[in-house]
Amino acid sequence: MTSRKTAASNTASRTTIALIGPPAAGKSRVGKRLAKRLHLPFVDTDAVVVAGHGPIPELFASHGEPYFRELERVAVAEALGRPGVVSLGGGAVLDPATQSDLADVRVVLLTVRPEAIAKRITNGKRPLITDLDSWKRLVASRIDLYRSLADYTADTSSRPIDTIVAEIAAWAADTEGHA
Repeated sequence: MTSRKTAASNTASRTTIALIGPPAAGKSRVGKRLAKRLHLPFVDTDAVVVAGHGPIPELFASHGEPYFRELERVAVAEALGRPGVVSLGGGAVLDPATQSDLADVRVVLLTVRPEAIAKRITNGKRPLITDLDSWKRLVASRIDLYRSLADYTADTSSRPIDTIVAEIAAWAADTEGHA
């Protein structure tokens, strides 16, 4: 596989893998297992924001999306600066500074087909997603950006999570030392 990046100079970038993709693609679930398999710390940037500031839907309702994005940016910058597996919220990649940070780490795009996520988006945790149609519109607006940032892509629609993790881990081993 050809990488879009040049070799990184710092330790964190060589041992940091960022998971990006649309809401409900499985970034947190895959990330936890991948981190365990690679013996790396795991950080879910949405969980960091929630732990420090409260539930995301409440942040959106009380303060608006720009406020949430500021909090998210701080969590992302901190997480990407250390070795580990980092799960980014679906919209984190919209920030130009985050896009720049991602150029220094290995990036895995997790994709998922619409028919596979219906049950995943009905929990009320995603303020920009109210139904399947809103999810489809959101993904359509971001897919080109996701693809442009990714070094590796894995679909999480129907394959066993352990298979997906094993494939990403094999890719990570092949690209160790290259951001």
